[in-house]
Amino acid sequence: MHMHRTIVATFFGWWLLGAFAVPAWAQVGSITAGRDHFCALTTAGAVQCWGFNVTGALGDGTTATRRTPVPVSSLGSGVQAITAGNSHTCALTTAGAVLCWGSNQFGFLGNGTTTNSLTPVAVTGLSSGVQAIGAGQSHTCAVTTAGAVLCWGHGVNGQLGNGSTANRLMPFPVTSLDSGVQAVAGGNFHACALTTTGAVQCWGTNTSGQLGDGTTLPRPTPALVTSLSSGVQAIAVGGLHSCALTTAGATQCWGSNVFGQLGDDTTMRRTTPVTVIGLGSGVQAVAAGETHTCAVTMTGAVQCWGSNSLGELGDGTTMQGLTPVAVNGLGNGMRAVAAGRHNTCALSTGGVVLCWGRNDAGQLGDGTQTQRSTPVVVLGDWLQVFRDGFE
Repeated sequence: MHMHRTIVATFFGWWLLGAFAVPAWAQVGSITAGRDHFCALTTAGAVQCWGFNVTGALGDGTTATRRTPVPVSSLGSGVQAITAGNSHTCALTTAGAVLCWGSNQFGFLGNGTTTNSLTPVAVTGLSSGVQAIGAGQSHTCAVTTAGAVLCWGHGVNGQLGNGSTANRLMPFPVTSLDSGVQAVAGGNFHACALTTTGAVQCWGTNTSGQLGDGTTLPRPTPALVTSLSSGVQAIAVGGLHSCALTTAGATQCWGSNVFGQLGDDTTMRRTTPVTVIGLGSGVQAVAAGETHTCAVTMTGAVQCWGSNSLGELGDGTTMQGLTPVAVNGLGNGMRAVAAGRHNTCALSTGGVVLCWGRNDAGQLGDGTQTQRSTPVVVLGDWLQVFRDGFE
């Protein structure tokens, strides 16, 4: 067994140097983070999830916590995108249909009921014609191929964007966003949309300035984010803050900053976007967690900032970061990142997932419940095949 561990450790080193290619059938194409669970979409269109599962957010037909990835029932192929909320998860199929599973307390699953589902169920009225999806803590939104936005679930803070605070058990149109939208993302009680012209609009609760319109007034319908009327290529929404990635490769954030999650070297709330220190250019991806934020640079390095009480910044410490810090061992070779409540995962260009931070419910997927302040490899099928050869 000692020899086995030595070989695997050496193998990890080889992989980090880019010397190992993950089999195509096992490669991960994208990742998403819920509050305490993660999911991965393989390049073959299959979905696997791991972590907290009391409400069925992993979609494997059980409520058992999983410390390594398990396949989502009936989603072994045919999926093009995934998104995770607090305790529910949704998938967008290649046919343009939306399926959701997990908690359904306020209609998170969009199927007209409030009954939890341990396996995927179809969202009412969205059997085709959807191009993008985004989940918040207790609500979900979809962008149609016509560029319209529909949301469902908890609406008490106006996060459904339809001018009311009523819950919706099925998709309902967002006011004024009936065309021209390409992406949507949700936070605790707010959401943001990215238009095809590169503008950002947000709605919902605004106590921390997370809507970015220069005020702290709640907005039950979309409001334009100050200074972001064009030039944005991607958006990320956290618990009480939001971020945008500009076409120039800059990361800008706004909203709550109690833990330094805006990365401007302060803890001051910002009601309009500020540029993250050191990330005024050269960024290819950004992700916002509950109280921390991470970015992937054009060189494939991962940097994080904000809360770090459970190692979610991945720098080997539990010290809060008011500006970006480098994630240990991930100085290159990464292409995407996903941030949860107190944990983070990154996706390599070779299709491997690594995670760090809180792990009491197996959120890191490494087969343990041990907290990690530096990245560990998620134990997917590809690694098991490797290990079996040395048992």
